[in-house]
Amino acid sequence: MRIDIFTIFPGMFDGPFGESIIRRAVERGLVTIQLHDIREHGTGRHRSVDDTPYGGGAGMVMAAPPIFASVEHVLGDHIRETEIILMSPSGERFTQAVAQQLSQLDRLALICGRYEGVDQRVRDHLVTRELSIGDYVLTGGELAAMVVVDATVRLVPGVIDSASLDEESHASGLLEYPHYTRPYEFRGWTVPEILLSGHHAEIAKWRHAQALALTRQRRPDMLPDEEPADNL
Repeated sequence: MRIDIFTIFPGMFDGPFGESIIRRAVERGLVTIQLHDIREHGTGRHRSVDDTPYGGGAGMVMAAPPIFASVEHVLGDHIRETEIILMSPSGERFTQAVAQQLSQLDRLALICGRYEGVDQRVRDHLVTRELSIGDYVLTGGELAAMVVVDATVRLVPGVIDSASLDEESHASGLLEYPHYTRPYEFRGWTVPEILLSGHHAEIAKWRHAQALALTRQRRPDMLPDEEPADNL
């Protein structure tokens, strides 16, 4: 999988992409991540990428020409086969299901907006999708792009053992059940005896009940109407 990220602050990505699972996925050749500075296609001596909005208003708007030029220069003939996503607070909500969809792609491009937003012509004639990671506004799309990359790359086949992904929060439609490890007793708090029983069917039943209870408490919107309420 190849991911191209278009931003005016490429240095922001050095830390997150240079550690842990993302770094190992890149080193193993499972994913390629390329950063592209939109300012390289800016105008004038200062490589400007923004301007005042038509119609007036506060702030600046990222101009269409530098964004189009940067994306077209990098993607070239692959532009029509690439999912080009604009990170935007007005986009559709990014979910585990969307991450799963993106992880199946061979090529993905992310555009990081800034300031008051981007020229509408970028939305209308360049991007194929807009995503938001939540109902709040960030100073730019870079942090949101990092979230999308992290959630997507970990689902690319071979990056993480598939068994580790099966029962995660949101993977099955429920939040994940509680986990415990050694020591058995810590400050008087002990591990539930069912987890020490060795009865795998009963453990699975307990875990499902715990996941259901947690989901009902914290995210009832995730539960289908027909979900049974027993075993709680």
